[in-house]
Amino acid sequence: MRKIAFLFPGQGSQHVGMGRGFIDGNCGAKKIFRQASNVLDFDLEKLCNHGPEEELKKTTNAQPALLTVNWILTRILREKGIEPNVVAGHSLGEYSAVLCAKVVDYPAALRLVRRRAQFMEEASAAIDGVMAAVIGLPREAVLSICRRIKGVEAVNFNSPSQVVIAGKKKAVEIASKRLEQEGSKKVIPLLVSGPFHTSFMRRAALKFSQELDKISFSDPCCKVLTNAFARYALSAEEIKKALRMQMDHPILWEDSMRKLLSEGIDLFVEVGPGKVLKGLLRRIDGRALVLGMESPEDLERIEHYCT
Repeated sequence: MRKIAFLFPGQGSQHVGMGRGFIDGNCGAKKIFRQASNVLDFDLEKLCNHGPEEELKKTTNAQPALLTVNWILTRILREKGIEPNVVAGHSLGEYSAVLCAKVVDYPAALRLVRRRAQFMEEASAAIDGVMAAVIGLPREAVLSICRRIKGVEAVNFNSPSQVVIAGKKKAVEIASKRLEQEGSKKVIPLLVSGPFHTSFMRRAALKFSQELDKISFSDPCCKVLTNAFARYALSAEEIKKALRMQMDHPILWEDSMRKLLSEGIDLFVEVGPGKVLKGLLRRIDGRALVLGMESPEDLERIEHYCT
């Protein structure tokens, strides 16, 4: 039997038409979108299928949309009898992982994600903040430079060759130039609305913590590997603690993937739109077997490797 990890992408992977090959004509997907519309008070299915792109990429829309599409794809995998031994999600994707692990139900997860997005947007409006991906420098070099520039932090440790920085726009610009001088191949601005996972999100994290306290969590049905600690959360309380931490602390994605690889996971499935996590994992270990889950053809390929 293969040891399977489900990996869930986060904000930035969304696009108009995501998951359409599974969603069109799928009664279960239609039901989930109706649930979403009741919670959100707008037609999420229409936004996902038809856009406009500018509306979809707004934090308060992108986060519920990704959670929903990821959940539809998870259910389709389960209908085929494909279950994970462990789940992990990148940033926002961690909520899809928690949902997959049956810690909360979909409406509760959707409400949490919506509030999280609202708090993050509010915090971002108070600061001219940005994020950028640094390509081609080890984390120690990125950390060293960020520590010497006020207003910028290293926040996503994604792979040996990619670290994301975030903070005040001017500080990130200064850091980007310094990083390029130190040998970075390039620094790519990210299309997000604020300095996520930095100390600038601390007030948002405190507000969100109060929302988490309102929701009853169950212990997970499978292992959940957390962003903030790169270790398993095996209880409801551990998962709540991890979700609190990740809003204003770095994402330890490379560390998390290395843990899974060291423990013998031999099939990784990126359950959601895009190929971001597949690309990162290939940079961490080019031998890893990682498959996407965006089309019926992808599902056939996953089934083949699971039999």
